[in-house]
Amino acid sequence: MTEQALAGRVALVTGASRGIGAATAIALAAQGAHVVLTARTAGGLEEVEEAIFAAGGSATIAPMDLIETDSIPRLAAAVAERWGKLDILVLNAAALGTLSAVSAFDPKEVAKVLALNVSAQAALIGAFDGLLRKSDAGRVIGVTSKVGRQPRAYWGLYGATKAAFENLLLSYADEVRNLTKVRVALLDPGATRTKMRARAYPGEAPESVKPPEEVAARIVAMLGADFETGAFEALG
Repeated sequence: MTEQALAGRVALVTGASRGIGAATAIALAAQGAHVVLTARTAGGLEEVEEAIFAAGGSATIAPMDLIETDSIPRLAAAVAERWGKLDILVLNAAALGTLSAVSAFDPKEVAKVLALNVSAQAALIGAFDGLLRKSDAGRVIGVTSKVGRQPRAYWGLYGATKAAFENLLLSYADEVRNLTKVRVALLDPGATRTKMRARAYPGEAPESVKPPEEVAARIVAMLGADFETGAFEALG
């Protein structure tokens, strides 16, 4: 990719206050995109925004809880008013939930994890579809996990929501294929040094897995390679 390959592009990254989301936002801004950062934690978003500004990039923070029913349409309306389009949507925000046997699920937690990992993702696609279609090259990348395709004991809640998320995103990919310029892809980052990973594997040495910057670099590379809609990539 050439320097500033994404100049003039508007990107939205969810879960951008830390980990893969933060690294992706910084990487997109380094390529010239104006990045809209969303997450619940305002302090984390401000730190990412400052890092982007310090490197000469541009960003806008939008602290919000994606589970709140009216927050996503409000954000879409704000993006439409200011830029009139959205070029890149990175669906990264997700909740791990409690790792437990299916028979021990807490119904309230199931509803909460489904709300973020599935319902909020559908709402994001619905709210931003029109703005993605207004771009001359609208791109959507969803961050997923192999447990969505390979069931694993005690990972049933997270895995089920990721399976639903993948189906949702690939269904959308089929709906826009050949009818619009929007392209959709899935990326499984694999073992990555994130807070979610630390929760799931508390005894693991953080330095034994790759940093989120490697995943961010792959997302930028995917955008540069102009993937085919419905594409799936997995990192080791």
